[in-house]
Amino acid sequence: MSSQDSVRPQAARRLKSWGTLAVFAVLVLFAFRATKFNLPALFTGAADFFRFFGRMAPDFTALPQIWSPLLQTIQIAYVATVVGSLIAIPLIFLASANTAIDPISMWVARTLLTVLRSIPDLLWAALFVAVLGLGALPGVVALTLFSIGVLAKLGSETVESIDPGPLEALRAVGAGRNRTIVFAVVPQVAATMVSFILYVFEINVRASVVIGFVGAGGIGVLLQRYLNFFDYTGLGALIVVIFLVVLLIDGFSVWARSRLI
Repeated sequence: MSSQDSVRPQAARRLKSWGTLAVFAVLVLFAFRATKFNLPALFTGAADFFRFFGRMAPDFTALPQIWSPLLQTIQIAYVATVVGSLIAIPLIFLASANTAIDPISMWVARTLLTVLRSIPDLLWAALFVAVLGLGALPGVVALTLFSIGVLAKLGSETVESIDPGPLEALRAVGAGRNRTIVFAVVPQVAATMVSFILYVFEINVRASVVIGFVGAGGIGVLLQRYLNFFDYTGLGALIVVIFLVVLLIDGFSVWARSRLI
């Protein structure tokens, strides 16, 4: 091979890299202009930002009315995670190329999961509030659908990346699909899947706070009430409680995942 032949691929790769970088820079520039992103304006409004938070000195006498919605928020996230996990598990194996029944069922499962993931949890909550009415039930259903989409996506990718050796060995001796999944796939993905479930529970706890703004139950309803009545001291206490609860749940989830994986 001549020196010119070796230089050409390097020049082509360099040109491709610079071209990709140029396209990325142009897209970023257009996005900044379209969103009217203004960094100096952020610093100009910093004084108002801190002045507003100065009005949110927590009034912890509001704690008695916080505990019940807070408990409901955690319950919404917990139920949605459990139910979503139970529904997601069979979908994981239907959507994975190495465990699917056939290409058609795999395509149907993947399409369903794409639809579930494409709709934000807040929009799901708003839709189910319109159908089921105000309360915790629409929040549970919305976060259940969200959990199914996320868990099945993460789970199917994990299943497809497992060691194919045990699968091939069981199939070689005539094991059926269900036995192959139980004895060859589940032992390889069980710890990772539990980690994913804990991670989704973390997300659901945060999301269950937000969906209350559309009437889907939980502490978000109380948060909206404080904002509507300009009760900033009660809002400050509520934010502190939410922060501490999310911090505790995140810490426990990180510790549990570190013990599993």
